Amino acid sequence: MELLVYICPEYRKMIYHYNKVPIFYTISGEGPVLVLLHGFLESSTMWSSYVPSFSLDRTVLAIDLPGHGKSGCLAPVHSMEMMADMVYALLHHLQIDKASFMGHSMGGYVGLAYIEAYGLEVEGLTLLNSTTRKDTLEQKRNRDRATRIVLENKGVFIGNVMNLLFIESSHQLYSTEIAALKKEAMGFSTEGIIAATQGMKDRPDRTDVFQNFKGEKLIICGDEDPVVPISVSKDIAAATNSRLIVLNGGHMSWIENFGELLKLCT
Repeated sequence: MELLVYICPEYRKMIYHYNKVPIFYTISGEGPVLVLLHGFLESSTMWSSYVPSFSLDRTVLAIDLPGHGKSGCLAPVHSMEMMADMVYALLHHLQIDKASFMGHSMGGYVGLAYIEAYGLEVEGLTLLNSTTRKDTLEQKRNRDRATRIVLENKGVFIGNVMNLLFIESSHQLYSTEIAALKKEAMGFSTEGIIAATQGMKDRPDRTDVFQNFKGEKLIICGDEDPVVPISVSKDIAAATNSRLIVLNGGHMSWIENFGELLKLCT
């Protein structure tokens, strides 16, 4: 069942019910479809400044993944496969049988799960500050530690994460954007944050999936990314025969490199 929230000829905000859970998305433009998938503690709002240009010659679909933005929770753990299945159901509902994907960080993990399950329907995948690799043992331990912190004090956890995503020299420059991200993430449920954290911890390595993918492959990374080191992005690009673009900055290229990214993707 589809519930129309707001509609205008060029930009539509919609709710799709998946397993009786509301999933929020926006859709605009006409032509080949580009699906935008946000990262952890983000929402489809991260793409708001990009959509007007992206949708000039494309249909642009930006989705709030489960437990983020205005979308509800599906389960105690949101595996990347579960979220990919939700995206597939939404595209099927919209009668979209071919699309390209761009995923930031966690959104890239969902995109990789999607091409593993539905690769024949994907024309291209851009990994933005993301990786094909699974968590290391240390990273898995950090995910469990993060879960405990969220339960104790969600605000402290969100503040710590947001500060880590930007290189130190960017904190003052992007203080307004960081504050807005923190404020939005505080509106996400504790259950949704934990479900995504545990889903990322349990994801498998999908380097082979990306290597075997026949569509267009692009990796965009920051040269000082504290989450996905540039050495990792270079290794993955070489192993998967993917085009690699290196930008100056950290993990939040969509903020730190807005002009460059907009030019690259339009």
